[in-house]
Amino acid sequence: MIKRTIEISQQPVHLAVKNRQLVLKHDGETVRSIPCEDLGLVVVDHPGTTFTHAALSSIINAGASLLLCGRDHLPNGVLLPLADHSQVVWKIRDQLSVKKPLQKQLWQHIVRAKVEAQAGNLRKDSAALTRLKRLAKDVRSGDNKNHEAQAAKVYWSAWLFDPNLPESKPETFRRLREGAEPNSLLNYGYSIMRATVARSLVAAGLLPVLGIHHCNRSNAFCLADDLLEPLRPIVDAKVRELYFNGHRQITTEAKSALLRLMTLTVCMGETTGPLMVAIQRYCSSLAKSFEDSTDQLEIPEVCELTDTAACGS
Repeated sequence: MIKRTIEISQQPVHLAVKNRQLVLKHDGETVRSIPCEDLGLVVVDHPGTTFTHAALSSIINAGASLLLCGRDHLPNGVLLPLADHSQVVWKIRDQLSVKKPLQKQLWQHIVRAKVEAQAGNLRKDSAALTRLKRLAKDVRSGDNKNHEAQAAKVYWSAWLFDPNLPESKPETFRRLREGAEPNSLLNYGYSIMRATVARSLVAAGLLPVLGIHHCNRSNAFCLADDLLEPLRPIVDAKVRELYFNGHRQITTEAKSALLRLMTLTVCMGETTGPLMVAIQRYCSSLAKSFEDSTDQLEIPEVCELTDTAACGS
């Protein structure tokens, strides 16, 4: 079932547990109560929030993750459960023994899916879309010619256009973590998606730190970052919609819209379902690929019948 995403930003609250319910209190009064078993992601964006040990333990025992935000409202820390998969030792053994050729095949699959998803965010008559389709088709094992970077250059130069004005030209935009708006909205959306992927990897019995492509020694979520790549365009489409509806910075409304992406209906083969559930399947398919030494990766895609007006389609 789909788990719930809870954001705490409006007022300082105290988190406690009573009768297996996560209880949110303000000035001693209960303002909300949520069954712990329903929790998937708890985002804390108010510096006055406090916790009991039991609250933190119950969130983790429910298989949820806790995301903490800094003064800039961007996530800066995550608390994840320890792997509780019944076959975790065997899953990690498979992960550690995966051969390089399979890693390269999986990365090829991921890059191709990412570039195709980026193309899906551009106008149907766009020269950039044609270029991205060609790049996606040409991605080889391991992406040895770095088509991902080539696609990014094409994509971001054409990404930020007003979907309500058919003849509009893209606004000048540079994708930088510390860049001008709406970079902060992209950062926030990616962080939410990354935490969800990391949580699902742990649930699948895998270690998020051991990537198949990303390998920065100071990054504890290399594998989560690998699997995040094809999901980024989902965030991009929503951020662009927010941007042209007047949300240039991280507002309460913008955060809520990005958190609701977890309930977006996506496709995996012939089946459809909420993105959060699809991410769980995505991570489980990676574990299966490691186990069988074959590329069985199932990557969520935005359904063709989904309203894409905000993407200019």
